[in-house]
Amino acid sequence: MAARTRVKMCGITNRYDAEEGVRAGVDALGFIFVDESPRHILPENAREIIADLPPFVDCVGVFVDRDPQEVEEIIAYCGLSYAQLHGSEEPKYCERLARAAAPCKVIKAFRVGGETEADLFTPYNEMAQGFLLDTYSKGIAGGTGMVFDWRIIGRLHLQSPLILAGGLDPENVREAIKQVRPFGVDVNSGVERAPGIKDVDKLHAFMEQVRLADQNKALEG
Repeated sequence: MAARTRVKMCGITNRYDAEEGVRAGVDALGFIFVDESPRHILPENAREIIADLPPFVDCVGVFVDRDPQEVEEIIAYCGLSYAQLHGSEEPKYCERLARAAAPCKVIKAFRVGGETEADLFTPYNEMAQGFLLDTYSKGIAGGTGMVFDWRIIGRLHLQSPLILAGGLDPENVREAIKQVRPFGVDVNSGVERAPGIKDVDKLHAFMEQVRLADQNKALEG
């Protein structure tokens, strides 16, 4: 039986959206601790939201080249399950977080395009529990809302589970899962009505398309 595709909804800024995400069946919620992001959230606000979540909902902190000591403190303070690193963090940075006093799993994000080297991921294989692939856009760490050419993935040397991001929405996620067969998908702007404000109808439509894609996977074997 084909495995179910996991879903992370990123860019949570308020309690209502977090609760609606849980009701819709997402597996993980993403909180962006990047000051420049329009979906930035303060650690104290994220902590309040996370404290009221039911069991079995993973919480992911998104960081970009932040001081590792600060990241460790936010992880412990908020009770995060994962650190998603969206910058140029080196393997030793990832290893430090994995061995911190309040350890969490590491997802290393990469912005990919036509010139992405196949071996870019190899140094991270041992300390990253997953690789998130997002669309490359010069000067922007993520959240572009743009799709990249999924055919690129076939030539990349990925050993950790693949999480597909980059412009996913209710209209294209089913085809994305069919083509790529990722471990999980990451959605942000594709289920929003404004930056940081989710659209419940779009979210439920997205989840339905994921469900249908998984049904097709099961039939295909």
